[in-house]
Amino acid sequence: MADDYDLPQGDLMRGKKGLVIGVANRNSIAWGISAQLAAQGAELAFAYIEANEKRVRPLGESIGVKTYATVDVGDDASMEAAFKTVEDAFGTIDFLVHSVAFADRSQISGSFVENATRAGFLQAMDISAYSFVDASRRAARLMPNGGSIITLTYLGAERVIPNYNTMGVAKAALEASMRYVARDLGPSGIRVNAISAGAMRTLSLAGIQGGRGMLAQGRAYSALKEDTSMEGVAGCALWLLSDLGRSTTGEVVHVDAGFHMIGLPDEAEAAG
Repeated sequence: MADDYDLPQGDLMRGKKGLVIGVANRNSIAWGISAQLAAQGAELAFAYIEANEKRVRPLGESIGVKTYATVDVGDDASMEAAFKTVEDAFGTIDFLVHSVAFADRSQISGSFVENATRAGFLQAMDISAYSFVDASRRAARLMPNGGSIITLTYLGAERVIPNYNTMGVAKAALEASMRYVARDLGPSGIRVNAISAGAMRTLSLAGIQGGRGMLAQGRAYSALKEDTSMEGVAGCALWLLSDLGRSTTGEVVHVDAGFHMIGLPDEAEAAG
């Protein structure tokens, strides 16, 4: 199943072990990253929500994953059990991939100021931002020799994206959390970064009103005039998680074909 992507093979991650939280299906960014890490020799553990069991297990088996844990990132006992499973299997780890986000549909459409509710806002912050802090704290305890942690964000954390709303605010909190975690874990030799991927055909995009339009506009307005590729995002993750990423921490790296740097599209594109 990893053959879905054109992934370089090699030994950059040989001997390294780590946990990936958030693989949902074969279109998820977490899966693309996992396939690339495995292609470079990494040994992986998967943690995922129970509802995705039937989709995630076959994916993991196709790249040699042997350690699995279902997890509810909003529940302390569930997180404790998941990381205990990883510790029992690996002892120590070298990296963590956090690819978890959620906001209720009512929070990601229409007017942000009118539709944001206290419960919906807090849930999005808990699942999308606090879970990263919690996972990083637990992962750091299993990284006595240093390591690398990455999370996934989106441009909606920096700029207003129609219908992204509460999720954009949660992603902004995630990016700020990443920097503080990077500061705290730096003395332990643990690097912490975020990848801001462009719009891609994932379950997350499908849940956003006007998601298809985001794909088309992302391609049309990007500097490279192309879609964000899974290979590009996975390659960035490989760089950050491998020894090639040494000395890089506290960064938000944009992998979106240059969409983020465009202030205004060309007149012809805007008119079209």
